[in-house]
Amino acid sequence: MLLAGVLLSVVISAVGAGAATAQTSHAFQMARVKYDGGGDWYSDPESLPELLQFVRSNTGVDVSPEPEIVELSSDKVFRFPYLYLTGHGNVRLTEREALRLRRYLLGGGFLHVDDNYGLDRHIRREMKKVFPDQEFVELPFDHPIFNVHYQFANGLPKIHEHDGKPPQGFGLFDDSGRLVVFYSYESDLGDGWEPEDVHDDPPEIRQAALQMGTNIMLYALMN
Repeated sequence: MLLAGVLLSVVISAVGAGAATAQTSHAFQMARVKYDGGGDWYSDPESLPELLQFVRSNTGVDVSPEPEIVELSSDKVFRFPYLYLTGHGNVRLTEREALRLRRYLLGGGFLHVDDNYGLDRHIRREMKKVFPDQEFVELPFDHPIFNVHYQFANGLPKIHEHDGKPPQGFGLFDDSGRLVVFYSYESDLGDGWEPEDVHDDPPEIRQAALQMGTNIMLYALMN
C-alpha cells in the first residue's frame, strides 16, 4: 500500500528549497474517485491536470501530470496517497466501498472531497458509513492545511458564489488525530482550477484556488 507519507522527503525538499533546486526521481500520482449514485464524479474535467501543472511549476514536487480514475471497490485505490472526489449530486457508497475507503484512510491515505455545489447532504450521509462515530469538524483558520506552503489567514478561499454562505473547510480524523478527509464546502475549488476561459474567473481568484489546492496536496503528502 502506498502511504501518504511515502513522499515526505520529496515534499520537504520542494517546500524548503523551491522548485529550482528540488530534485527527485519519484513521481506522485493522484486519483479521481468514480462513484455511483448519479452524481457527476467527472465534473470539471480539466481541473486536476491544471492543478497538477501548477504544483509541478511552483513547488518542485514531481507529480504526474494526469490523474488516474479509480473506483473504491478496486485494490488500485491503495496505490494512491491522495484521492479526490467531487460533483454536484448524489453519491452512493456500497458497504464494501465504505469499508475499503476506511481501510485506505486509516492505513495512511488521504481524501479531498470538493463540493461542486449540491454534494453536501449526500457526502455527509455516505461518510457516516465510513466513520459512523464522527461528524465533520470545521478546521480553524490556523490549521496547517491553510498555511503549509501558501498563507490563507482567513481559511478556505471563496471561488464561486452560490447562496451567500461562507466557504468552510471540514475534516475527519483517525485515532491519532491525523486529518484523513478534508472537505472543502461552499468554495468550488475545482471550478477555480479549470482553465481561465472556462469560468472567466479573475486571475487572483483562480490563483487562490490553485494555491489552496497546492496546500491540500502538500499537506496530504506530509502527514
